[in-house]
Amino acid sequence: MKLSQFRFDLPLNLIAQTPTKRREDSRMMVVHRKTGQIENKNFKDILDYFDDKDVFVVNNTKVFPARMYGRKEKTGARIEVFLLRELNKPNRLWDVIVDPARKIRVGNKLYFGENDELVAEVIDNTTSRGRTIRFLWDSDEASFRNMLEFLGETPLPKYIKRKPDEEDKERYQTVYAKHEGAVAAPTAGFHFSKELIKRCEIKGIRFAELTLHTGLGTFRPIEVEDLSKHKMDAEYYQIDEECCEIVNKAKETEHRVCSIGTTTMRAMETSFTAQKLLKPSEGWTNIFIHPPYKFNVADSLVTNFHLPKTSLLIMACAFAGYDLIMDAYKKAIKDKYRFFSYGDAMLIV
Repeated sequence: MKLSQFRFDLPLNLIAQTPTKRREDSRMMVVHRKTGQIENKNFKDILDYFDDKDVFVVNNTKVFPARMYGRKEKTGARIEVFLLRELNKPNRLWDVIVDPARKIRVGNKLYFGENDELVAEVIDNTTSRGRTIRFLWDSDEASFRNMLEFLGETPLPKYIKRKPDEEDKERYQTVYAKHEGAVAAPTAGFHFSKELIKRCEIKGIRFAELTLHTGLGTFRPIEVEDLSKHKMDAEYYQIDEECCEIVNKAKETEHRVCSIGTTTMRAMETSFTAQKLLKPSEGWTNIFIHPPYKFNVADSLVTNFHLPKTSLLIMACAFAGYDLIMDAYKKAIKDKYRFFSYGDAMLIV
C-alpha cells in the first residue's frame, strides 16, 4: 500500500492537550473485525468484552524525563537536548537530538541548570540533528540519575502545545510502568487505573508484562510513498518466561489475548514460534507492520486514535482492515473523539 492512502483531515482541536480527570473516563470505540460493527463506549466497559482466563498483554516500560534545556558555552544560546538512549554507562555517553542543531558542533560544551549543575561535551555527529554527548560527572550513578531527574522534564510530544506540569509526571506514564528506558509512553495503557486493573483481575482476566522501550522512531514521519521501503528505528525489547507462559496458556485453551498498545504488539510479533506461540527473547526490533500482514499472537488490540500517515495508524489498518479502520476514523472525527497520547481508546476485537 501507499503512504498517501493513510492521509485524512484531522481538526487540530481533536488532538487532546490534557488527560481526562480519571484514566478510565476516556471514551472507547469498539471495532468488530468480523461484522464491521462500530460501537461507542467508555473505556471502563472493556470488561464487557473479555472473560475469565483471557489475557491483557501490557508494555511495562517507564518513561524518563528525556527533554532537557541547556546553554551553549560562550554564546549562551538556548539548546534543547532530547535524550534518546544511553550508550555507555561508565563513560556517560548518550545519543541525543539537539535543537537548533546547526549551532552544535563536535567539541562544544553544553551547560544545564541555573548554576551549571551538569555539563556535557559533544563528541560526535550521528544524523542531521543527532549528536553523541558525554556528561562530565564524577559522582556515583545514583546522584547522576537524580540530577537528570531534576533537570529533565516529561517528554510530552510537540503537538501538546503547553509546558509539562506536575500532573504529567504521573499521567504521561502507565500505572504499571517499571523498567525505565522509554522516551515516549505506550499510551494505550494510560486508560488503565489501578482500580480498573483490580476489577479485571476479579473477573479473572490475567495481565502479562513485557518491555519495549519506545523511542522517537515510532513517531518519526514516514518519508517514502512505498511502505515496503520504510525502515523503523530499532527499539530494545524483552519478553520473559512468565509472560510467555501466561499468553501461551490462554492461546492453548482458546481464550483471548489482547495486546494493550501497538508497542506491545510489535514486541510479540518479533518473537513467536512456528506454532504461533510467544517465545522468550530480548534484543532490538525494527519490525514495521503494514498491510497486508498476518498477525500471529494477539487476537484483539487496544490502541489510541493516531495522527495521519503514522506507523501506528498503519498497524491498526493491518490488524482490522484498511476500509474498516478508515471508516472508524471518519466516525471518530464526526463524533469528536480525542486523538493521540492523551486521547480516547479504540478496542479492536
